[in-house]
Amino acid sequence: MNPQLYSWTIENLVKNGIDAMKGKGRITISVEKKSKLAFVRVADTGKGLTKSEFRKIFNPGHTTKKRGWGLGLSLAKRIIEEYHNGKIKVLKSVPGEGTTMEISLKTEH
Repeated sequence: MNPQLYSWTIENLVKNGIDAMKGKGRITISVEKKSKLAFVRVADTGKGLTKSEFRKIFNPGHTTKKRGWGLGLSLAKRIIEEYHNGKIKVLKSVPGEGTTMEISLKTEH
């Protein structure tokens, strides 16, 4: 695992959550191990995503922010999938209630 890249990915998910909450709300980070997988979940109580946004959020250039390049989640996906052989996805999102992102990584034992 590359600690700097992994750390940047978590930081990016947290910052996205903070942006979605407009400074008010709660971020929850949880880690769960099942069998040979570790699941890292970053949940926020922000504006949530629509179903059509689910499909686009990892595309380079896609952003919902006024000031954004749309590279954060596409880069996070590359880091998790290509460097760490894991997966990243929107686990759950409800407009007006928030979003939970999930990273799954293989563990050694």
